[in-house]
Amino acid sequence: MKKLSTVLTGAALSLALMGPAQAETLTVVSFGGAYGAAQEKHMIAPFVQKTGNQILFEDYSGGIAELKAQVESGNIQWDVVDIEVIDLERACSEGLLEEIPRNILPPGDDGTPAMQDFVPAALANECGVGVIVWTIIYAYNNDTVGANKPQTIADLFNTQKFPGKRAFRKRPQVNMEWALIADGVPPAKVYEVLATEEGQKRAFAKLDTIKKDIVWFDSWSQAPQLLNDGGAVMVQSANGRIFSAIKEDKKPFTIVWDSHVYDLDVWSIVKGSKKKQLGLEFIAFATQSKPLSGMADVAYGPTRKSSAAYVDPSVTPDLPTSHMEKGVKANGIFWADYGESLGEKFNEWLLK
Repeated sequence: MKKLSTVLTGAALSLALMGPAQAETLTVVSFGGAYGAAQEKHMIAPFVQKTGNQILFEDYSGGIAELKAQVESGNIQWDVVDIEVIDLERACSEGLLEEIPRNILPPGDDGTPAMQDFVPAALANECGVGVIVWTIIYAYNNDTVGANKPQTIADLFNTQKFPGKRAFRKRPQVNMEWALIADGVPPAKVYEVLATEEGQKRAFAKLDTIKKDIVWFDSWSQAPQLLNDGGAVMVQSANGRIFSAIKEDKKPFTIVWDSHVYDLDVWSIVKGSKKKQLGLEFIAFATQSKPLSGMADVAYGPTRKSSAAYVDPSVTPDLPTSHMEKGVKANGIFWADYGESLGEKFNEWLLK
């Protein structure tokens, strides 16, 4: 786990008014990079400014391993964590997260009650409140991919037509789905097939065909780096990472939207956090219409409908919500049921 170097502190006036004994420090954990920077700008800093409390903002690589270790040992280091919904079902069912009452959520800025303002998936699990709609895409570097330009998931697995290294996040989620889709399984049937022993073997067999050409990484921050420095000609990535590299750093990258696997991230509170009340206050603040709209800075869709009024229309084509017809919804319930067993099989496959 890499800690960001800054501890954000409130305005001196706010602290003076509250008194030092009342100021608290909340540890908030997310994914860093451009996404973390957008959260810091639109959620963290405004909350600190308003309340006078402090936030220690850290980043991690996702998954539930660190979270589980803290809860099971009773050594709670985190308070609020940004967690992918593909991991949320399992984390909540295993008792790693606190339940978040819905009555803490204020209405949208247009007056719409919270339960009607959020997209349904954002409040589908009692342990989280949606932050973004995001997706996992793959992208290529126009300068290194060659004359042929990949357009489909099948192309990602075609090393003869598109030679070079591919970079994937080192976990079974998405890789298993894409392997089956590349092998001809209709996206609508992918989880049905993956739930069978034959389907799992089929996915690993397809991954075998490019295994020697895969570069594995742990953190989304590594994806644009690998694409930029030539470590891979195609990379799996959270869409916002590539969007930021294209828009901010002027990198010659292209996003491929075919069979992107979209999902949500939510704010959750770690089970046993001593700062639960402050965590609830932060989540209620950070998931208001205006703070959520700031996630469009890095091409992630806000989870409140009322946030749309604040989003620059020029960004809309780059949001995952503009490409839903090409996408596959990540199935968090499937991964809650099969995540542990497929994780073990995936790690065994890596060692072969």
